[in-house]
Amino acid sequence: MTEIVEEPILQACALPYRQSGGGLEFCLITALASRRWGFPKGIIDPGETPAGTALKEAHEEAGLAGQIVGEPLGQYTYSKWDRTLLVTAFAMQVEQCHDDWQESRLRQRCWCSPDEARRRLAVPDQRRLLDLALQRLAARPGASADSTA
Repeated sequence: MTEIVEEPILQACALPYRQSGGGLEFCLITALASRRWGFPKGIIDPGETPAGTALKEAHEEAGLAGQIVGEPLGQYTYSKWDRTLLVTAFAMQVEQCHDDWQESRLRQRCWCSPDEARRRLAVPDQRRLLDLALQRLAARPGASADSTA
């Protein structure tokens, strides 16, 4: 008997960040069902790129606009709907943060320091990607020494 192997469902995730007076901040949102904190993510629809989906999800779920910075940070998998989902994550520099957005009545949003984000993130793989983002951002030309504090 031949086993049917289903391809994973592809998703993209944004790790939105901004520079503030207190240093680098990351934006987290709550999941719809669990209310746990995480980064905006969603399914890559046909015809979309992973980076484009990451930007779209950050806009819809968190009211953020900006740009992807660099290559993907990495990937992780998880299970949902009796399927495997494969998530590709990107650092996103936020240029606009809207007070009202598509899912503003469904989700909470918070800006927090990298340490606070690490404490709040429910998914270990997202904590790992946060650390990769911090390493990459600290290595960028013009990055200040306190940008990862």
